[in-house]
Amino acid sequence: MEVLLTADGIISLLSLTLMEVVLGIDNIIFISILCNQLPSNQQGKARTLGLILALVMRIALLFAVSWLIGLTEPLTTIYGFELTYRDIILMAGGLFLIYKSTIEIHHKLEGEEIDVKSKSKASSFSSVIFQIILLDAVFSFDSILTAVGLVDEIIIMIIAVVISIAIMLVAATKISNFVNSHPTVKMLALSFLLLIGVLLFAEGFHTHVPKGYIYFAIFFSLVVEMLNLRMRKNKNPVKLKKRLKE
Repeated sequence: MEVLLTADGIISLLSLTLMEVVLGIDNIIFISILCNQLPSNQQGKARTLGLILALVMRIALLFAVSWLIGLTEPLTTIYGFELTYRDIILMAGGLFLIYKSTIEIHHKLEGEEIDVKSKSKASSFSSVIFQIILLDAVFSFDSILTAVGLVDEIIIMIIAVVISIAIMLVAATKISNFVNSHPTVKMLALSFLLLIGVLLFAEGFHTHVPKGYIYFAIFFSLVVEMLNLRMRKNKNPVKLKKRLKE
């Protein structure tokens, strides 16, 4: 615990917490989109449970760091390509994200919205939680490997993970409501998930794309979308009438 009282410890904690929050945004978006398939009275419970499971999984992986690092050791070599368990996990997770995002985008474009009465039939609570666990495993795997590369002290990693998940728990409902109440934002979020799925799959083939470029592109797209939302809001007929009367 003494390491937390040093300047280096505090800087490491703040940096790692910020990184965990940033890396967790795509996780929140995915959880929100999955939970939207459930009846409204189950969505909050599923979001909270999904993030708590992510917390448990990340802490468990931190205590199994040596095993985790061992997954990066070559499993077999195919024509000079060294395949590891990490590669397999990233490829599988990437393909799953691509599949789910493509299906959701297809439903939006074709207008195949699931009504509230049929949501319970379309997606059971247990199936949604199972899908959240699968993606939590992939996101947690990548997140913890990044954390291990940044910080040496496991106590700092655990505290950073707990703080980041707590922040995400507070923000999850607002983010979910915002994404689900704006169709264009939801389509943008699905496009982000599709992009992240492609990147995870590419990383499984040792093709590294700096995450800074990706997060900048996502941030820029969000700023443009916020401007579009503001413009549409200003063009609201009711608001225009009020302005004319004034």
